[in-house]
Amino acid sequence: MQDEDFWAAQFEAHRPRLRAVAHRMLGSFAEAEDAVQEAWLRVSRASGDDVANVGGWLTTIVSRQCLTMLRSRAGRREDPLDVRVPDPVVESGDGVDPAEQGVLADSVGIALMVVLEGLDPAERLAFVLHDMFAVPFEEIAPMVDRTPAAARQLASRARRRVRGATPAGRPDRARQRAIVDAWLAAARGGDLAALIAILHPDAVLRVDTGGAGSKLVRGAAEVAAQATMYRAGAQQARFAVVDGGPGIVSTLDGRVVSVLAFTVADGLVVEIDILADPQRVAALDLPY
Repeated sequence: MQDEDFWAAQFEAHRPRLRAVAHRMLGSFAEAEDAVQEAWLRVSRASGDDVANVGGWLTTIVSRQCLTMLRSRAGRREDPLDVRVPDPVVESGDGVDPAEQGVLADSVGIALMVVLEGLDPAERLAFVLHDMFAVPFEEIAPMVDRTPAAARQLASRARRRVRGATPAGRPDRARQRAIVDAWLAAARGGDLAALIAILHPDAVLRVDTGGAGSKLVRGAAEVAAQATMYRAGAQQARFAVVDGGPGIVSTLDGRVVSVLAFTVADGLVVEIDILADPQRVAALDLPY
């Protein structure tokens, strides 16, 4: 029988992957840590003597915990239009290796994470595990109480949603930076026309304040009007790489107050996702 020290060492070796799975599943670093910790508690109480694939076994435990948390979250939401912006991965806008930035953007972007937030929990699990972490459908099926063929269908439905809502093709990084710089200049100057010119006619703005101030705004004119309302906040904002794409970090008195992520397609901003929940922003511990 393997002792607890053995399983502790195995768990620590797999922790980065387990944390990545949980974050993609839950869209929250804090909840991901909770899921991983709960998984360890389960592992520490199990012998695991008959485990042939330790990594797969641990991934299954974390995934089941995430599925439970997603279902609980869905049950708590009274308003189907609740706005939730996933926790972003933020890098400074200066000194970021373009190749590294491209790899991150190809693996996961804010647009993809927002789409994942709208999926059924079982669809999200099937898509994340198979398409992002190459877990076979034969291993996914028992987690969602379905056959492998049915699990494949779950991932396929999720994939269609993702393809229909995220930009295709490799992005133009220089153009994206120029668009965000132009956005900042227009917002600082209160130039409504310049803001509208940068936006797609059907642009979407999501603002997650963690409370009553959360909102979903549609349409270029409406989104631009919202930007001019926060003209003062744009004065202390700077470009950043958010989930591998273009973004902005806004500060007040040296403290980060919001993170903006832009989704750009065909030279226009199609989505802006703003995380302004004070507790979640503070938990990101950003170096600004």
